[in-house]
Amino acid sequence: MNTEPEILKLIQKKGDFSDQVAAKIIAKPKLLPVILEGVSSPTPRVKFRSAKILRIISIKAPELLYPHWDFFIDLLNSDNSIIMWNALDVIANLTSTDSEHRFDEIFSQYYQFLEDESMVTAAHVVDNSAKIVINRPDLQDKITEALLKVDKIPRDENCQDILAGKAILTFQNYYDSIKDKDKVISFAEKQTTSKRNATRTKALKFLEKFKD
Repeated sequence: MNTEPEILKLIQKKGDFSDQVAAKIIAKPKLLPVILEGVSSPTPRVKFRSAKILRIISIKAPELLYPHWDFFIDLLNSDNSIIMWNALDVIANLTSTDSEHRFDEIFSQYYQFLEDESMVTAAHVVDNSAKIVINRPDLQDKITEALLKVDKIPRDENCQDILAGKAILTFQNYYDSIKDKDKVISFAEKQTTSKRNATRTKALKFLEKFKD
């Protein structure tokens, strides 16, 4: 299946062939517009499969999507949460090939989503932060400072605890590059009194591994 109609047919099938379609697009990039256009399809299956396929491509071949950077920035304003979540993920993945440092231009916009009323949206930002730091170590300080505030952003206490636990896991993934480790240790120590058992456990394991 190497033509536009065949790719569309595969996307519309009941089974999920996203990985296979992504592989075909990577092998034949001229078919990429089919998937980009699919994100705006009125058919839910086509819309969401297309978003998923783009996310897979952003992991396996980010250089194919980097020329379409603005396309994904626009999707951050989507009224559809699933499309917006996928855009957050794709943009984070594209920092691996962001030779023009375009992420700097949307840093504030991206991390403003930590304050989104949806915890899931904020969680995508937290979960994506380690890969952004790895790809852009010069942004480590700013990203760490943003994540250290997740438990202070007004929202349900349980949601705060969940995000704090996610932040701890994120810090763990790039701890060696953190300059002000004391702040991160203090953050983890605070979470040892969390009402959420999973967050307490993450904090204790983190401190056991990293606290002197």
